[in-house]
Amino acid sequence: MSNPDAGPAASFRFAVNVTPKDGILDPQGRAVEQSLPHLGVVGVGHVRVGRRVEMTVEAADLAAARAVVDRLAGELLSNPLIEQFDVEALGAASSTASSPAAEPPAR
Repeated sequence: MSNPDAGPAASFRFAVNVTPKDGILDPQGRAVEQSLPHLGVVGVGHVRVGRRVEMTVEAADLAAARAVVDRLAGELLSNPLIEQFDVEALGAASSTASSPAAEPPAR
């Protein structure tokens, strides 16, 4: 439900990166790290595997949008006992064109 007195809303893009806290076992990270020598990769260590959630939030301003994302990250997207999260602002969303940074890398 929107507030008619709040003014026009803008769209903001965010990414929430969730990873295991330091000291928490990360079996996926360990499996990746143990596979690296089989691929001929050296010099890579301390691998941590997490997840990334991207979203668009409509809000009156960036601070209001960030507050929504911080709440979601802390209450829904991560388990605060074993995970940490980082919120990354991706910029204003646009429905007419995609950002070059959002394009997947060419293979």
